[in-house]
Amino acid sequence: MTADPARRNERSRRAILTAALDLLTETGWAELTIEAIAARAGVGKQTIYRWWRGKGAIILEALVDSTATTEAAALPDTGDVRADLRAVMRATVAEFADPKLSATTRAITIETLGDETLGEQVRDQLLRPQLDAVKDRLRAGQRAGQVRAGVDLDQAVELFFGPLYHRWLLRTGPLTEDYADTLTDLALAAIAP
Repeated sequence: MTADPARRNERSRRAILTAALDLLTETGWAELTIEAIAARAGVGKQTIYRWWRGKGAIILEALVDSTATTEAAALPDTGDVRADLRAVMRATVAEFADPKLSATTRAITIETLGDETLGEQVRDQLLRPQLDAVKDRLRAGQRAGQVRAGVDLDQAVELFFGPLYHRWLLRTGPLTEDYADTLTDLALAAIAP
């Protein structure tokens, strides 16, 4: 259980989130400790434990904060669903190919495997808004006649991202723009009118 966010000192919260992400990049997940985060942020361990359940919850909040400030809620709609989804897939591939971002994502993914509550929080706070934005763009594509009516849009979103996550997680091949484009074309072919 975390403390009421309204009662947190914003300067300390920000210092903790920054310290956690910086240390994660420097040391990796296994060596990341609450003690190190507290020391880097200039706060007591008790402050961290009062506000978060553990390092996974801290990293999640840091990631949610960073995506909230850098991404719009809705995807651009240029009128061309293929172009818009290629842009999304290329951006996702670029994030997964970036060593710093990939290390953070891998760390939180590993932590969610052993912590069901954290897994639900990651799904609901970090993944769901992104996947819903793609679903909304596909819905607009349906209205424009670019996506077949009656397609299960949740499954369609998984057609785009499932293979990408598989390749990233298992390292079965390179993450390139060509891969993102091919994946987009294959998924769109499956849901075309």
